[in-house]
Amino acid sequence: MKLIITTLLLILKLNLFAQSNQFAGDYTRSLSSENHKLEYALTLNQDGTFEFHYYSNIQGGTPQEVNKYGKGKWSEKDNLITFSSDKTTDLNEKYTLDFSHSTARFVTKNPRDKSDKIVKTKLQFLESEILWMRRIDIFKV
Repeated sequence: MKLIITTLLLILKLNLFAQSNQFAGDYTRSLSSENHKLEYALTLNQDGTFEFHYYSNIQGGTPQEVNKYGKGKWSEKDNLITFSSDKTTDLNEKYTLDFSHSTARFVTKNPRDKSDKIVKTKLQFLESEILWMRRIDIFKV
């Protein structure tokens, strides 16, 4: 009986660990027209860390070309990804974006949905102290 319970707990634990890996990966978004280009790139690593890069090239803008970076830690609960950045270790001259208090929803097609509807896997930012990150969708590569 102990062996059966131990086996069931081990299988449950492995299943929970496998589900958390679905969030890790690369996410990107590119918006462009004749006069401007915006690119977002986010990498969620398996170890719970992330890196973010924002690039903009706006003709007539001051400055015309901008690169901004952020990094820190992420965690998941109920398909919500919470980001945090430690001001002492994650922020410096290069990494200036503070993702503390940022939350994104992980959106994917429901496995029970058998229709032909295509739903791209994405992160939809709900809250962020970085104003231009609110309501941004970044798609998984």
